[in-house]
Amino acid sequence: MRAMTERVPFPHRHLLGIEDLSPADIRMILDLADDAVVLNRAARKKRDVLKGLTQINMFFESSTRTSASFELAGKRLGADVMNMAVKASSVNKGETLIDTAMTLNAMHPDILVVRHGESGAVNLLAQKVNCAVINAGDGRREHPTQALLDALTIRRRKGRLHRLTVAICGDILHSRVARSNIHLLNKMENRVRVIAPPTLCPAGIDRLGAEVFHDMREGLEGCDVVMMLRLQQERMAGGFIPSHREYFHRYGLDEHKLSAAADDVIVMHPGPMNRGVEIDSDLADDINRSVIQEQVEMGVAVRMAVLELLAEGMEVAV
Repeated sequence: MRAMTERVPFPHRHLLGIEDLSPADIRMILDLADDAVVLNRAARKKRDVLKGLTQINMFFESSTRTSASFELAGKRLGADVMNMAVKASSVNKGETLIDTAMTLNAMHPDILVVRHGESGAVNLLAQKVNCAVINAGDGRREHPTQALLDALTIRRRKGRLHRLTVAICGDILHSRVARSNIHLLNKMENRVRVIAPPTLCPAGIDRLGAEVFHDMREGLEGCDVVMMLRLQQERMAGGFIPSHREYFHRYGLDEHKLSAAADDVIVMHPGPMNRGVEIDSDLADDINRSVIQEQVEMGVAVRMAVLELLAEGMEVAV
C-alpha cells in the first residue's frame, strides 16, 4: 500500500460530481483504488484508517450494489457504519430535506453517503451539514462513484484511460451514469459516443462532448469500450420504446452489432441488467469481453478510496 504521506492532499471536502474533479484528482482516486483492490483480494481485508469515524448511508431510492459496496467499503476501513431506513423515517411523514439535514447534523456524522431521486438534492444537503458528503446518485444529474469505478475497470483492462473510443448505449435520457461517464471520459481525453433511440436521447447531449448516433452498428464502429445502460422504466411515463422485443432488435447488444467494434472491445453494464432487452445473456457472461463482474469488484475499491481521501482531508482541516 502507498503511504499517505506520498500523496498530495485531496482538494475537495465532498464528492458531489465528476464535473468538480480535475484529471489529477481522478488519477489520485484510481491509484488509491488500485491499492484497495490488492487489500480486498487478501485474506485479511481490514484497515483502520476510518477508525473512530461515523459513516451514515442514506438512500432515498432503492439500491443494491451501491449501498452494499459503500457499507462494505466503510467497514473494511474501520468506520462505524449506519444505514438509515429512509422509507421508515420521518422523511415520509412530511419532514423536509433541510429538516433531515439538520437532524443528521445534530448526530455529528463524519461522512454522509446520499442517494436521492431529485437532481441537486445531495448538493443541498452538503450545504447544510458539517460533514463530508458523497453523492451516491441524484436524479438524472450525476453518479460520480459509478463513473470512477467504470474508469478503474477500463484502465485495469486496457492499460490506459486516454485516447479510447467509448460508446454509451441505451437509455441516455434518464441516466445519471451516462452523464458522469461523459464528463470523466472527456476529462481524460477519450472520444465519447452515445447511441440511443431519439426518444431516449436528451436534447443537447452533444454539448457535453459526445457524438450522437441512433444506429447501433454505425455507433459501435471501431469502439474500444461499449457501456450498456439499463432501461429505467420506473422513470418512463409514456411510449419511449415500442416494445422490449423491438428495443432489443434495434438497440440490444448482441454478437452481430458488437462485431462492428474493435477486436479487443470490452463490454460494460452498471447493473442491474435486463437480459434479452439491453444485452444478450451470452455476451453478458463472456469472460473474454464482459467486465461486468469486475465493475462490481472495482466499486468497493473506488468507494474505499473516496472514503479514505475525504477522511484524510478532515485530518488536514483539523
